[in-house]
Amino acid sequence: MAFTTEAIHRLAALARLALSDAEAEQMAHELDGVFALLDQLQNAPTEGVEPLAHPLELTQRLRDDVVTEPDRRDALMALAPLAENGLYLVPKVIES
Repeated sequence: MAFTTEAIHRLAALARLALSDAEAEQMAHELDGVFALLDQLQNAPTEGVEPLAHPLELTQRLRDDVVTEPDRRDALMALAPLAENGLYLVPKVIES
């Protein structure tokens, strides 16, 4: 696909961008390069290639799954004004 400077000027007008003729010509050249690369990628042989979640075979470093906070559930439940069966009771705020 070859971009013309007229097409670039039309796109620039739609995007409300002001481009000089030199900028439009450079943009057309750069877009031709981008679409040439996309054509090249679409023609790449991909049969038998398994999709990857990440292009690099790296593992994400994760911290150890260790409890760092003390269990304060009973102390906090004792502070609740209303509680029942281990649940906090709150006033209804959404009316039907």
